Amino acid sequence: MTGTDKRIHTPLTDDDVRGLQAGDRVLISGEMYTGRDAAHKRLCDALDAGEQLPFALPGQVIYYCGPTPTPPGHAIGAAGPTTSYRMDAFAPRLHAEGLKASIGKGNRGVEVREACKRHSAVYFVAIGGAGALLAQAVTSAEIIAYEDLGPEAVRHLTVDGFPVIVAYDCHGNSVFPGDEPI
Repeated sequence: MTGTDKRIHTPLTDDDVRGLQAGDRVLISGEMYTGRDAAHKRLCDALDAGEQLPFALPGQVIYYCGPTPTPPGHAIGAAGPTTSYRMDAFAPRLHAEGLKASIGKGNRGVEVREACKRHSAVYFVAIGGAGALLAQAVTSAEIIAYEDLGPEAVRHLTVDGFPVIVAYDCHGNSVFPGDEPI
């Protein structure tokens, strides 16, 4: 683990991702999207059917989040990370289509680590229980797809200095104890 502080701006390039190491503390600015398991299933079903997705995947970041209702005067309600392993069945497919990063909490299956390495992608973790604090980095939020999913709808976010830690880098390294490099 390097523990280096870095700033990145989306959309991410292969060079951006290759410059990140497991343990780096990162502040993300730009655009990203929210999506949880039900939305991920719909995204993958759309890909399987040859349909256009509600946003282009190349270079993008998906935040595994279902925010609380938005209070007046704020861009979003509390926006804490969701446990990520529920998206493991879908993440490799989305990385193969150009998704460069996901944000959640907790460790993932080896297939996600392998997909990050194969497709020059990363997995970030955000601090669980800090949803109100994380929401302060969101400057705008708009539902763009699957509104029927309520808090789990896909949202387009604009963020400024969204704090994360690189949990899996594209070099096969992990911050989680017991994970050997792949």
